[in-house]
Amino acid sequence: MLTRTREPDPVKLSRPAHDFEEWMRSRQRRLLATAYLLTGDAHAAEDLVQTTLAKVYLAWDRVSAAQSVDAYARKMLVNEHTSGWRRLWRHREVVTDTSTHEGATAGHEYDGVRDTLWKAVLDLPERQRAVIVLRYYEQLSEKEAAEALGISVGTVKSQASRALVTLRSHLGDRDDLAGWEAPR
Repeated sequence: MLTRTREPDPVKLSRPAHDFEEWMRSRQRRLLATAYLLTGDAHAAEDLVQTTLAKVYLAWDRVSAAQSVDAYARKMLVNEHTSGWRRLWRHREVVTDTSTHEGATAGHEYDGVRDTLWKAVLDLPERQRAVIVLRYYEQLSEKEAAEALGISVGTVKSQASRALVTLRSHLGDRDDLAGWEAPR
């Protein structure tokens, strides 16, 4: 006999699930912006955030008790991204048709004013890009970035240094990027 399952009534949601929904609504755009900067692709960023949010939800009892839910979720996002590019069998899919859907870059979090800089960041190797995004976009300390990436502080320093040398060599002395800060 088949039984029909119903969606839970929003009024009757358990408090922990309700807390997760509130947290997710308030942080989803920020996570999406970070994921876009890590992946360089709006669709991959959406997939990364969706996977991360699913994992956060499944571990919500543990996550919500953490000192900083945002830091915990960001670490999960970075770890999910890292595990994706560590898989040897990973492959990139090629888009054969264009979509009219506006991706993660459409909001005011990323206005395209400094597109040149972010194109250069997207050309960096994965680990260097992750360090740059966490240190300069997320404004994490070297220690926090190291914890999020699961690497040593020295590795964060060396990867950031190499990335900045590469960015400076590609961008040169550009007056239009002087004093630039990542959009928040």
